[in-house]
Amino acid sequence: MLLIESLAERSTRATEQLVLNFDARTKSRLRTKLATGEEVGLFLPRGTLLRGGDKLQAKDGRIVEVVSAPEELMEARCADPLALARAAYHLGNRHVAVQVGSDEGGSWLRIQADHVLHTMLVGLHAEVRTLSAPFEPEAGAYAPGHHHSERGATEAKIHMMS
Repeated sequence: MLLIESLAERSTRATEQLVLNFDARTKSRLRTKLATGEEVGLFLPRGTLLRGGDKLQAKDGRIVEVVSAPEELMEARCADPLALARAAYHLGNRHVAVQVGSDEGGSWLRIQADHVLHTMLVGLHAEVRTLSAPFEPEAGAYAPGHHHSERGATEAKIHMMS
């Protein structure tokens, strides 16, 4: 099994790919497989959160690129910026990881699919659609180092992303 214990510079040329969804990219200890099928053991420093494009250094010298896997998401769009801000506020109030973006159709919020949050967003007059796409949520206003003590010091936190 290929052992990976450290990050590499993002500019380093990779020879392998590791395709992971967002939940897997929040784990510092993980047994998984490269895109080629080779087994990998990740043993990264606690609290490490991986982003698509990050590079990892394997024990044998290979450089592995992290690829954000497409996953089932919901995208919310609103008729005006105030309504979108209200939707973002309510998602944040529930400590939901949110990706914020825009395209030719306007601004949007993306979250992992959840039927309860879907109902809430529709109730806030958002247009909600499902899609499959890589999920790269915001880091949070207090990154790095903010945590909620009631959840324990070892839990990976969205606020720790950079």
